[in-house]
Amino acid sequence: MNVVSLVLQAGLRDLSRNRWIAAYALSFLAIAEGLFWFGGTGPQVLLSMLNLVLLVLPLVALVFGTIHVYASREFVELLLAQPVPRRDLFAGLYLGLALPLAGAFVIGAGIPFAVHAGDGAAVSGVLALLGAGVGLSLAFAAIATWIALNADDKLKGVGLALAAWLAATVLYDGLVLAAAAAFGNYPLERPLLALMLANPVDVARVLVLTRLDVSALMGYTGALFEHTFGTSVGMVVATAALLAWWAVPLGLAGRRFLRRDF
Repeated sequence: MNVVSLVLQAGLRDLSRNRWIAAYALSFLAIAEGLFWFGGTGPQVLLSMLNLVLLVLPLVALVFGTIHVYASREFVELLLAQPVPRRDLFAGLYLGLALPLAGAFVIGAGIPFAVHAGDGAAVSGVLALLGAGVGLSLAFAAIATWIALNADDKLKGVGLALAAWLAATVLYDGLVLAAAAAFGNYPLERPLLALMLANPVDVARVLVLTRLDVSALMGYTGALFEHTFGTSVGMVVATAALLAWWAVPLGLAGRRFLRRDF
């Protein structure tokens, strides 16, 4: 058994005993099922679940991810005392965090849409929601790992994780509105597109809304994105941006892990 499999199995075994992962999946399942139960149609449930995903999923991935990395430090130190490659150890550590989070979301949010497949929810919209949720799980798990590896103090790391969540989900919209109001007399198309791509939460929002006929809910940046790139090209651009938000923090976390003196 190689190091990646060993660390991944240890992480999965540890998380399987953690009731928070089960509660995480059951929460998405209960909320989606409740929305269908109280008369919501497929598109209505999709939009409600999208709002929930954009707020809750980054928060859980960041806070739970940083705590998990801190809790795994003694195990990592034990393995580093053995002749094992650091790259394999880091890969197992990250996958043991990210895969359970993404899997719990897919199971919890996917089952109700599979059961109520005839309630008008477009398959492309459901797949876009699940794909965006997986992308956000992987991206924010990578950001959480990077934060935890750079901050030795656990309290500081959790505080930085909460600050990252606040910036991505709350402060961003205020920044866009302030920029649009302050520079309304200038051409803002390219700067606002850059601002949108600089936030994984907004990229995920646009990725899902472009698959639904809800242009009025896309906001200024979303409407500008659809007008600039179109639906098909926009999906590719948004997907590439979300992948970049996963790859860059993961690369930084891996580099830090390779150079860190535990």
